[in-house]
Amino acid sequence: MSERIIAACDGASKGNPGRAAWAWVTADAGGNPTRWEAGPLGTATNNVAELTALAELLEATDPALPLEVRMDSQYAMNAVTKWIAGWKRNGWLTASKKPVANRELVVRIDALLDGRAVEFRYVPAHQVDGDPLNAIADQAASTAAVTQQAAGTSRGDLTVPEPRAEALQRPGGGAGAPAKPARRTGKGATIKAKFPGHCGTCRGAYEAGTKVAKGPHGWGHPDCL
Repeated sequence: MSERIIAACDGASKGNPGRAAWAWVTADAGGNPTRWEAGPLGTATNNVAELTALAELLEATDPALPLEVRMDSQYAMNAVTKWIAGWKRNGWLTASKKPVANRELVVRIDALLDGRAVEFRYVPAHQVDGDPLNAIADQAASTAAVTQQAAGTSRGDLTVPEPRAEALQRPGGGAGAPAKPARRTGKGATIKAKFPGHCGTCRGAYEAGTKVAKGPHGWGHPDCL
C-alpha cells in the first residue's frame, strides 16, 4: 500500500483585508507533525490566504502519493471541489453573472489537483479538542501574518508552532463568539464586530472592529456573503 500524506493548511488575515499569511503542516501516519511552512502575503483577504495555503501545500507535496487535506475554510474547499465546475461552464462567472473572485488562485489549484488523489476534510476551527494539525497551521499562519516573515522546516525552524490555549472556542463567548450587533440591521448591512470571531461561511478569523455582515450561516466577512 502506498504511503498517505496527512496535512492541514490555513490562512490568516488581520483585518480582512489586512496583514495576511498562509501556512501548512504535514504529519506521519500517527498524526505527528513532520514538516511545516508559513509565508507572508502582505495585505490580502482571508479567502486569498486560505486559497494560497492550499496551493502552497499541493506544490510542496509529492503528487504521486494520496493526500488528505484538513481545512477550516469551507469557501476554499468548495471553490475547488464544487463550485469550479459551474464557474467553468459559465465562462468564469458566478450564478449572479459576476466575475469569479480569486480566479487565478482557483485555476492554479485546479491544475495542481489534476490527476492527484486528494481527499478534502472539513474541520471546524478553534474547537475544544479540535483537529491538532489545523490548530498548528492556524497558529503558524497567524504568526506569519503579524510578523510578515516566512518560517518553517525548510528554513531550519524545527519546532512546530504550538497553538495558544486562548485561541480555543469557549462556550458562551470569548475568542470564538460571534459578533454582537448593537442594532438590528438589514440583509447585507455591515457593522463593526465587538469581539473576535470566525466567519460563518469561510470560517476564517476576524478581529474586533472588523466590518462584518449577517449571512445565511451567521455573521462573517461581507465578501463571503
